[in-house]
Amino acid sequence: MRKIIYWVHTSVDGFIAGPHGEFDWPAMGPELSAYADEMDDQIDTFLYGRVVWELMASYWPDADSNSDDSHTRNFAPKWRAFPKVVVSRTLTEIGWNGRVVDDLGEVAALKATEGKDILLTGGVQLASSLTAKGLIDDYRVVVHPVVLGGGPKLFPNQDARLNLQLTDTRTFDGRSVLLRYVPA
Repeated sequence: MRKIIYWVHTSVDGFIAGPHGEFDWPAMGPELSAYADEMDDQIDTFLYGRVVWELMASYWPDADSNSDDSHTRNFAPKWRAFPKVVVSRTLTEIGWNGRVVDDLGEVAALKATEGKDILLTGGVQLASSLTAKGLIDDYRVVVHPVVLGGGPKLFPNQDARLNLQLTDTRTFDGRSVLLRYVPA
């Protein structure tokens, strides 16, 4: 069975975006970018909620033609090529080799199909819903050296205890730290 990997950036105080939605603070240095590239080799599908989908679709389709950053140039073609699944009750069609589902049962069914793992990037609402259903297999939380003071919390709707087992830690570029967990 495929795994769902939740890849998310957070501030030291546990926010995934600033008080006004700003996401200009994650530092993608060479080591963190290399780790992200390695992770991309483990997956063949991206999973998004609507809000993160709209951010990704507004940036990645032509990001490599507008940037000299090696991570951006490497990731943009993968983003265009990999299948994308967006969980949404409002979207009906998304383009970019993607499809919309409106039920978490369809996400569970996706896990049961053949293929590499599935990467859930950012966002909190979908991650919270998938966590509640026990559908996330691997949490990869990158903590950046910034205190945002407000914004969307990493686990905003978590009303029950979630016991996790730490499986890996890494420091990237002398500034951000990966905390990797699996459900205990």
